[in-house]
Amino acid sequence: MRIVVAHNRYREAQPSGENTIVDSEIAQLTDAGVEVLPFIRSSDEIPSMSKVAKALLPISPIWAPRAQHDLSRLLTEHRPDVLHLHNPYPLLSPWVVRTAHRHGVPVVQTVHNYRQVCSSGIYFRDGVICQDCKGRALGVPAIKHRCYRDSAAQSALMATTLAVHRGTWRSVDRYIALTSAIADHLRDYGIPDERIVVKPNSVPDPGRPTPLGDGFLYMARLSPEKGVDLLLEAWRRHPVGALGTLRVAGGGELRPLVEAAAAERPDVVYLGQLDRAGVRAAVEASAVVIAASMWHDVLPTVIIEALASGRPVLGTALGGIPYMVGADAPHEPAGTGPADVASAVVGGGGSPVPAGIAPGEAGWVVAPEPAALAAALPVARAGAPGLAPAARARYERTFHPDVVTKQLIDIYAGVTRTPSRV
Repeated sequence: MRIVVAHNRYREAQPSGENTIVDSEIAQLTDAGVEVLPFIRSSDEIPSMSKVAKALLPISPIWAPRAQHDLSRLLTEHRPDVLHLHNPYPLLSPWVVRTAHRHGVPVVQTVHNYRQVCSSGIYFRDGVICQDCKGRALGVPAIKHRCYRDSAAQSALMATTLAVHRGTWRSVDRYIALTSAIADHLRDYGIPDERIVVKPNSVPDPGRPTPLGDGFLYMARLSPEKGVDLLLEAWRRHPVGALGTLRVAGGGELRPLVEAAAAERPDVVYLGQLDRAGVRAAVEASAVVIAASMWHDVLPTVIIEALASGRPVLGTALGGIPYMVGADAPHEPAGTGPADVASAVVGGGGSPVPAGIAPGEAGWVVAPEPAALAAALPVARAGAPGLAPAARARYERTFHPDVVTKQLIDIYAGVTRTPSRV
């Protein structure tokens, strides 16, 4: 099997779980004997582009001529079985779907966000969840509120791109929805069930988990939708040192907020941006990983990394987070889902859990509010040893490369047997 993996990498200055997943997936497919032809562009290339190339950038989300030329040549030369698309913006454009189809190559896309509808891709604006553009032919609210790169002009371009390529997206042969919630999003967009397959991401197996460290780790982009300000507010409701150490890793616009908290309290440590070795060390030094997202975060890579290392997760009950920790997974025992929060009485190790905290197989979820998160912090610290083995077991069963890569290869095989585009 020969697969083209197409992805526009996000800037390295803004670490992306999506970049990490694409790199891991290429390696996992190669290890499984699949021939992978990477078709990769990076937003880091933009500053060094020629004047002519930069002049064409405004139209590249709609149609990127250089990318189409290069992709057409690649498809002609190598005749792949499938093109697997991740992020097309801004240097590839959704037009790669049309280019692949023109060459008779079926297209699979992994849906990492809500970009088919939302110009920013995250359904989040001005500190709250926003779906104002849902169901509209043109995302006028996105233009009004400058949702894409805080620019009215660029927001207008992205909204236009989404309108122009509605037919393009509906011609994709198979969508990979990372969770059932993303599958629902695609159905709302008009994609039929037979073109949607639910398959999560994976990260490499780090090996047998080390003994739990102490305290908590937050590792994400330091931006409002990721909830670091929510976490710091919740942390301040406890005396200094009462919960061990809070380690914070990442970069972004809220970095000054984290640095101020680290200067204010000795139990808050800012680690900066970490490489892969640094990520591994930070996870192993902690007992619990926190995912405090304020938006419907699809499938945070940091949670998979935590589970792989046998670290339970404390997260907000949004997006794919409850599913990842097993708080709303199908066929869970009664009393472990978010709807049963008030009656939940057992957590990790059999300890009582206050109402408002939903225990799951590999962690806990709470409402995205400071009081709820503050109440959950000591519960998670006390319950971590009891849930650590279950966290690793959930990774092995659901997110391990051996499981996920087989699912992906089956998807490729299915789309080559029964192409379904219109």
